Amino acid sequence: MRILVLCPHYAPDVAPTGTEMTAIVNELAAQGHQLHIVTALPWYRLHDVEPAWRGRPWRTERTPWGRITRVHPFPTDKSNLRARALGFAGFIGLSSVFALCSRHRPHVVFAMSPPLPIGVAGLAVARLRRAPFVFNVQDVFPDVAVELGLLTDRRVIRAASAIERFAYRRADAVTVLSDDLRDNVLAKIGPQKRRRTRVAVIPNFVDTVAITPHPRENAYRREHDLVAKTVVMYAGNVGLSQSIGLLVDAARTLQGRTDLVFVINGGGAARPALEAAAADLANVRFVDYQPLDRLPDVLAAADIHVVPLKTGLAKASVPSKLYAILAAGRPVLASVDPGTEVERTIAAAGAGRTVGPDDPSAFVAALVDMLDDPERTSAQGLAGRHFVESWVSPAAVATAYADLFAEL
Repeated sequence: MRILVLCPHYAPDVAPTGTEMTAIVNELAAQGHQLHIVTALPWYRLHDVEPAWRGRPWRTERTPWGRITRVHPFPTDKSNLRARALGFAGFIGLSSVFALCSRHRPHVVFAMSPPLPIGVAGLAVARLRRAPFVFNVQDVFPDVAVELGLLTDRRVIRAASAIERFAYRRADAVTVLSDDLRDNVLAKIGPQKRRRTRVAVIPNFVDTVAITPHPRENAYRREHDLVAKTVVMYAGNVGLSQSIGLLVDAARTLQGRTDLVFVINGGGAARPALEAAAADLANVRFVDYQPLDRLPDVLAAADIHVVPLKTGLAKASVPSKLYAILAAGRPVLASVDPGTEVERTIAAAGAGRTVGPDDPSAFVAALVDMLDDPERTSAQGLAGRHFVESWVSPAAVATAYADLFAEL
């Protein structure tokens, strides 16, 4: 098949969705499919185009399986939704032009959201190129922005919801990561339109070959003065969706534990405020994003990993970092809405603890419980590894997408 892909991130960009899409593309290419990837110039780590990629508004690379077109993402301050919307509009407009100019008519158009409007762009390209359209939803918008309080204007919310329903109802298929997200999408499609749109659950993969349990004392620990310390870590986007302030609060409460260090590894809109809040704490370390090939060492360096989502967000988002943590054989403390995919996964795996979202007291109590029984906590990490060893591989995820494309 010839597959046209629209996505906001792709290797060497370090965004989790870019890592996911890159692996899927590699597996589809290995199966003999031809692909044209239309994506952004790498920008996730700096929230600006990487220096090596500056100077041109777009670039095209040829590969053995097709080509990659990268266009300017027009990055803006994440907290400024108006500017961000304009930036997304610029990226989507430019990427749509290149997608429409794809040399060969695709057999299917595949778009990954967020950003939500990429679904409308993918749909338009698919209809103009007379191909079926598959809309991959990683996070449900505008739900996330509304829950965060970033989107409060009812007119804007109604407009965004209308775009969402329009894309879902006219897509030939919508793929989501969990049953929670499937129920969310089906409710918005409505019973009268469900015969028109197929909603399929295809979870993100767990690469248990690339990510394995590594020794905890490694180069990462040596670089950041963590040798012989007990490390509690958050690794990923330091954004507005995560309650990373829970780590700062816990660090303040547990200052008396001199062997305990809290590490926040990553960058994002929320990091400056967190650094200011933790300025007087000697037991907190902030570390910049690491290259992708260092991910196994980063994950291995922690004794406990934290997955903190703000209230309401676990119903609209499934953080892919959870599965990488389990593959690394490390236990998890998650602060999430009860009854959601993250809680169910950790419970099924026996891989750690969950508490309700945005509850500092419950978070600290669960953390202390895990710290005070290191043997049990370590066993939880190994249980998580055993659980995901039979989980979906990159090849299996790509095959599920290929089968769906073929059916359409």
